[in-house]
Amino acid sequence: MASFKDHFSALAAQYAAFRPTYPCGLFAYLAGLCAEHRLVWDCACGNGQASVPLAQHFQRVVASDASAQQIAAATAHPRISYRVAPETQSGLETGSVDLVTVAQALHWLDLERFYAEAARVLGPGGWLAVWTYGVPRAREPDIDAVIGRFASETVGPYWPPERALVDSGYRTLPFPFAEEVTPPFHMEQRWTLPHFLGYARSWSATARYVAEKELDPVLALEEELQRMWGLPESERAIIWPLSLRVGARASPNA
Repeated sequence: MASFKDHFSALAAQYAAFRPTYPCGLFAYLAGLCAEHRLVWDCACGNGQASVPLAQHFQRVVASDASAQQIAAATAHPRISYRVAPETQSGLETGSVDLVTVAQALHWLDLERFYAEAARVLGPGGWLAVWTYGVPRAREPDIDAVIGRFASETVGPYWPPERALVDSGYRTLPFPFAEEVTPPFHMEQRWTLPHFLGYARSWSATARYVAEKELDPVLALEEELQRMWGLPESERAIIWPLSLRVGARASPNA
């Protein structure tokens, strides 16, 4: 059994405060795939970034994460039941789920055992949806170049190996479900420079850099970006294209 690779418990508060939000259209699309809207299992839910918007479309969301700290930082909602649990032990009844989701976390999971658990809990007509996003861009070449160097060179050596799966958009991972072609989605936020720097500090690679070197690499990033960002309170559009894979539960007779 693969051990839980915990890169985010220590960053739970920063993760909750600074991560971007997913587009509403993504959840409307996922809900539109499902014939029933009774129950979603949001696996590896973190602080509930996907759980809360899912609760707008489904009667009930079970949101699980192996990190107790992430669950403690999650946003409460009357339709969401949060639980500390690994991806292999949802605690859900066989065939009871209409949609299983994994947002920005599939690369951390024991894939074979997770896929088996997802197939077990999904009911007829049920769907699995997974998505990820990589380094953002600001649609301004100078700023994008600085962000890219920080991600690939400054903290690049400190990304865990699983980061390569994110960079591939999960396209190199097996996906044993009847996959659909999906429309494009992206996240877009208008952020001040302090907010963007808080986001950069929430990266697992940044945390590992700080732990090893006892230096904050974001200070140098801030100095470089200040020259082109403008006033600290100035907002700039930050964009993350989403890589989405969705598939239906295979028929037992397939």
